Amino acid sequence: MKRKNTGIPMTDKVLLFINGVPPKIIPNSSDYSLIACSDGAFHYLKEKGFPLDQLDFISGDFDSHSGSDENVYQAKFIYTPDQDKTDFEKSLEIIKEKGFEKVDVYGGSGGEMDHFLGNLTVAFLFKDDLKITFFDEYSTYFFAPKKLVLENIKNRMISLYPFPTTEKLTTKGLNWSLAQEKLDITNRIGTRNFAKEDDVIIEFETGNLVVFVGNKDQR
Repeated sequence: MKRKNTGIPMTDKVLLFINGVPPKIIPNSSDYSLIACSDGAFHYLKEKGFPLDQLDFISGDFDSHSGSDENVYQAKFIYTPDQDKTDFEKSLEIIKEKGFEKVDVYGGSGGEMDHFLGNLTVAFLFKDDLKITFFDEYSTYFFAPKKLVLENIKNRMISLYPFPTTEKLTTKGLNWSLAQEKLDITNRIGTRNFAKEDDVIIEFETGNLVVFVGNKDQR
């Protein structure tokens, strides 16, 4: 499928694949101005028949690359050997340097759970510079702004996860509402709620909050 050729406006989105559980369905690449992957994700994209020529860059230390495709696309490799940073973090640094602000991430969860938690921590480090949204087979999740409106999500599962605390949190449109309340990762979290209205409003004053929105068949 042919991709847009719109340059690199600040508002355009990036599609980033990292080395978690591969998406069952590859998203439409024509919706993105830049497509990238970590070196581990390169292998599952190849197995799924993703058109590798659409990749703008592949980031990592490349300790697992030795096949013919790797040689063909070697010009797109960005070697990032720093062992103090994950491939996800290094990919986000490149995306930020290129001037993008919105990143859709696939492969951020599943498999070894320390990777999932590490990916959340990396997203936290970049939350003031990049709008990062994760997608997997169960849900969409992201760090929420202080005020968030979710539209057309009636009956979808909604989980509110403090990172590590969220204060003066108020919600409208959820089955179990909150009013100026505090969530704390060591004491009280807000998982497994659901939207009883089409639109849900989430507001908080201080702290950080990860919002999980379940896919339509995941309640």
